[in-house]
Amino acid sequence: MSHVEEFLSPAEEQEIIEAIIQAEKNTSGEIRVHIEATAKIDHFSRAQQLFHLLKMDNTKDANGVLIYVAVDDKKFVIYGDTGIDNVVPKGFWDSTKDVIATHFKQGKFKLGITEGILRAGKELEDHFPWNHNDTNELSDAISKG
Repeated sequence: MSHVEEFLSPAEEQEIIEAIIQAEKNTSGEIRVHIEATAKIDHFSRAQQLFHLLKMDNTKDANGVLIYVAVDDKKFVIYGDTGIDNVVPKGFWDSTKDVIATHFKQGKFKLGITEGILRAGKELEDHFPWNHNDTNELSDAISKG
């Protein structure tokens, strides 16, 4: 079994998907999680690349958020599209990254990811509230590479 498959149990993966569904319930924003073993390029650039490959840059309001984890590298990136990045409070991404990192250092990977998702969801809800015309533009499933 690969490190990617061992990183989270099936039950933990389901809890993360449920956190995404919960976080997106009151917003037009989109949240994705991508997990892979290692990045062949710097992690921020890889997150940007995946953001495009996962079509997260095609959302109507440019309000997608990607949590990218490179398991073997012990690195992660939280990346927000321009719409959400332009409206979050100064330091939001850093404070969210700190919350995730604190849990990761304790080996609580599912908790770190779900807390990051819920924080992003709250910001998305504040700036991009859901309305009756909104549709879920992207899959809530965890993607893996």
